[in-house]
Amino acid sequence: MSLLSKYSHWLHMQWPSGKVEKMPKVGSLGDTNIKGLYIAGDLAGFPLLKFALDSGSRLARRCIEECELGSSEGNRAKCKEKLELGSSECSRAKHKENDEVSSSEAQTKCKDEFMDVAVIGAGVAGLAAAVELSKSNLSYRIFESNQKLATLENFPVGKPIFTYPKDMQPQGSLQVSADIKEELLIELNEQLKGVPLNIEKSTISHIEPAKSLLKIVSTDGKAYFAKRVIVAIGRNGNYRRLNVPGEDLPKVQNRLFNPKQYQEENLAIIGGGDSACEAAIACSQAGAKVTLIYRGAELSRAKKENSNEVLELAQRGDIKLQLGTQIKSISSNSVELLQKDKVESLENSKVLALIGREAPLDFFRRSKVKIHGETSALSFSTMIFFLLSMACLYGWKSLGWGSNLSFLRPSTWLASFAPHMEESSSIISTLLRSAQGPSFWVTLLYSSVVVIFGVLRIKRRKTPYVTLQTLCLMSIQVLPLFILPEIILPWLGQNDMIPNLIRTELFPGDSWWRAYGFILAWPLMAWNVFSSEPILGWLIISFVQTFIIIPLLVWRWGKGAYCGWICSCGALAETLGDEQREKMPHGPFWNKMNFVGQAVLLSAFIILLVHIGLWIFPSNSLAQKTQSFLLFSYWKYFVDWLLAGVLGVGFYFWYSSRVWCRFACPLAALMHIYSRFSRFRILADEKKCISCNACTSVCHQGIDIMNFASKGNHMEDPQCVRCSACVQICPTEVLSFGRVDDEGKAIEEVGIKAR
Repeated sequence: MSLLSKYSHWLHMQWPSGKVEKMPKVGSLGDTNIKGLYIAGDLAGFPLLKFALDSGSRLARRCIEECELGSSEGNRAKCKEKLELGSSECSRAKHKENDEVSSSEAQTKCKDEFMDVAVIGAGVAGLAAAVELSKSNLSYRIFESNQKLATLENFPVGKPIFTYPKDMQPQGSLQVSADIKEELLIELNEQLKGVPLNIEKSTISHIEPAKSLLKIVSTDGKAYFAKRVIVAIGRNGNYRRLNVPGEDLPKVQNRLFNPKQYQEENLAIIGGGDSACEAAIACSQAGAKVTLIYRGAELSRAKKENSNEVLELAQRGDIKLQLGTQIKSISSNSVELLQKDKVESLENSKVLALIGREAPLDFFRRSKVKIHGETSALSFSTMIFFLLSMACLYGWKSLGWGSNLSFLRPSTWLASFAPHMEESSSIISTLLRSAQGPSFWVTLLYSSVVVIFGVLRIKRRKTPYVTLQTLCLMSIQVLPLFILPEIILPWLGQNDMIPNLIRTELFPGDSWWRAYGFILAWPLMAWNVFSSEPILGWLIISFVQTFIIIPLLVWRWGKGAYCGWICSCGALAETLGDEQREKMPHGPFWNKMNFVGQAVLLSAFIILLVHIGLWIFPSNSLAQKTQSFLLFSYWKYFVDWLLAGVLGVGFYFWYSSRVWCRFACPLAALMHIYSRFSRFRILADEKKCISCNACTSVCHQGIDIMNFASKGNHMEDPQCVRCSACVQICPTEVLSFGRVDDEGKAIEEVGIKAR
């Protein structure tokens, strides 16, 4: 292994990099971008049985509150109006071709096709919703393409069911306690006796708005109308494919019905999740010769109980475990395996490809429900326009673009307001004088955005941690990063109130902008160090910040103590970018892209060394040319303007708000190194983890947090910026901030509670 490979493995690549599955965008209350259309159960992000029951019941109660008839005449009139609207819509859609149908018959038929609430899917979430709706005065119906509780019915015989958290009781009347498939079905069906479920067998194609109603369209063209729709269809999309030759042979199945049918078979099970592990265990116990094949280096996607049992069976020789292995092809009597560069043929009679099912995204696309990670042509065009806007904005601020255009010179705008401002020493005149430069306006805009969206973040998140963190970021951005360099210092300098020593050693030539360096350390704020003549004050301040204060902060509280609580880049990311965090790309490729920041950091040290050489040997023409290229052609244009400005801010609404922080920031790259020695961790209680992947999906640094949590490993990936999103979203309170000892054992929880 090369030195570079060893370094990348030590720094970051040793940890997993799971991807986040594309899912419909669902709010915390189950709402979507379509008014009145809600999503319950697995597709809302929480795959466990109890959470599905809970979400179905809660959404039903919400629909009851929104739709139930009030006692006033006005409410009754409004509801009658909606009913008539539904009937007329229905009449136009269904009876247009038959003019002979009487109005009373049409009204009767249309009432059958109009309801207050439609529930799509008769799984546990849909049935929980129906039970709650049955207690109300609302009309409702369940549309199911298969059969009631089809997912549970199709589980293998004797399959264990995880009905935990054990101490959680879902909202609503439908409850579960059994932990075996057959017993659970008996328990659920017993509770459903006497409940008018109103199930209609129908496959729904899509949903579309119809004035104040929602139109539910079946695949056979039939239309229904409802005030509210609860989608509880689970992940009933197509089975994922292996995309290898022989995948369509009869010996290949995507579902395990009865483990006993594989007795004495040479069975290859493909997959590394719970379904694959449970199938391997059950089939091995039923007498099959099982080989479990998974492309990952470890069984990171399965619950620990399942992965541990598989490993124990493998150690005893009851299961052959092939990790880090891909399927190359499948034939009638064998499968070809690819492990690294080695191809192996495995004798085989049956194959179970248990790699999961895709979410039914086509249904949501047809219904115009937004999906995470997908962009339209309009969205792409908007992104290009925004990138160009950021290019112009930061070009105006940093590169002097438009300086020859009078309408872009702030002094032109302000001349009529302060024609004699040179003669005044007031704070207003100082303010107007500062406002002549584009830096003032861009920083004012930046600070205003942080404050406005910071307030919105506090209202939305509603946790003590987020409140204090956001207030801290807002205060630092407004005071030392705007008012101090743009107003206070210029005013003090104008009135000769700054001692000469400070003025000459920190702000030569009245370069008040250098005060940003009090907060933004080198190499993030590089120009205080990359000066033509050494500025002793900033050399000392930058050294102390970068190599003493920040390492101590990171060692004690993690990299996020700076990135998430102090830095102006973090301020914009955690406020304006708060709702964009789920857009961060995950996976092995993007983890490799993290090393762009390491390259930028290396270039910063190279520039510093060349700079020191020029201070010592100022007449070296080659060094001068090299430094001129590195500083202006490379750092000013490529790093400052393109990476930090155009791409860093330009991708906010399309690829998360931490594009610059994660991939390219040289100070963050340096703190990654410091973080490898940090005591800070996100602590994980594996007993509570349900492997829902919610924590990974909201990480705008691309960390596979669930992989740590599901195994009870305390998260130590140096990318973490302590935003608290994963801690806050975890439905079973698995995660918390804390510190570890030298052996990696948790010794204490630290900081404000993130929940």
